[in-house]
Amino acid sequence: MTGAERVRAALAGRWPDRRPIMLHNFRMAAREAGLTMGRFRASPANAARAFIEATEKYGLDGVLIDFDTATLAGALGAGVEFPEDDPARVVRPRLRRLEEARDLPPPALEADERVGIWIETCRLVRAHFGPAVFVRGNCDQAPFALASMLRAPADWLVDLVDGGDEPFRLLDYCAGACAAFLRLVAATGVDMLSNGDSPAGPAMISPAMYRRFARPYERRLAAEAHALGLPYLIHICGDTSLILADMAAIGADALELDCLTPLRAVRAACGGNLTLFGYLDPVGVLRDGPPARVEAAAGELLAAFADTPRLVLGAGCALPPDTPPEHVRRLVARARESRPPGA
Repeated sequence: MTGAERVRAALAGRWPDRRPIMLHNFRMAAREAGLTMGRFRASPANAARAFIEATEKYGLDGVLIDFDTATLAGALGAGVEFPEDDPARVVRPRLRRLEEARDLPPPALEADERVGIWIETCRLVRAHFGPAVFVRGNCDQAPFALASMLRAPADWLVDLVDGGDEPFRLLDYCAGACAAFLRLVAATGVDMLSNGDSPAGPAMISPAMYRRFARPYERRLAAEAHALGLPYLIHICGDTSLILADMAAIGADALELDCLTPLRAVRAACGGNLTLFGYLDPVGVLRDGPPARVEAAAGELLAAFADTPRLVLGAGCALPPDTPPEHVRRLVARARESRPPGA
């Protein structure tokens, strides 16, 4: 099987010849390609080269195209800072008052340079690998997370309590921008679409607020991806135990969860109709190791999913740039050793 076939099998609930593996490794890929984050995000040629080299170096089954969590917010008018060797980050909100969302101009993502670099990178990586490697086009932030950046996180949390119907106006606007980004990425020929929505997790808001303000908009994006003919994944960092059932109900094909969510809860949510991407600790395990710990953590995850093909092995969030290559090699080797029942 090709790498793409392995990931598609896991998404469809069919056993691949071995467990597929893909990594959220844009920072590590840039570092290993000799690029600062400034140079990585400066051109699609630079970013594509980093993704391609990392995928080929480690023999990964898929590649996740990602840059930062600030591209969409910047395209919509938030102030963004660009550290030379860190991902871009939002430093100034677009809206001083929630009511200003009424006057926001229609999103014009096609005119934004950084959106263009993201899109062209997807296109270059797809063209290089053809059908052999699975390409997941991450589409930056989901509507709730994007709204928190346009408004400023602390002010946004107050808005949710005191803003009446006004938060939904901003969320609707953000949903339109997110859907537009999904369409742009889908047109590059990627195999899957995804978004991050970590500010919607229990570390920031209650499950009731998640169900009211975040889940309906995540559901919209999943439906948009399916209308484009592509599977969809949502990522939320932190311990998502309190909202796992709600996340499972948005209509996504997969969840990307990290190690702060207890493995028992993850296994209960994923494995039936949902495929799990990730889960391994990117810092405490994959960066800090040692190699034996990487193998043990991977083994525990594989054992938990031994009765289902719905697992794509990887990290639960972005790998640090200084992750030791030997740790990644041990993880890949562990995935290659895994075989379906009876094989």
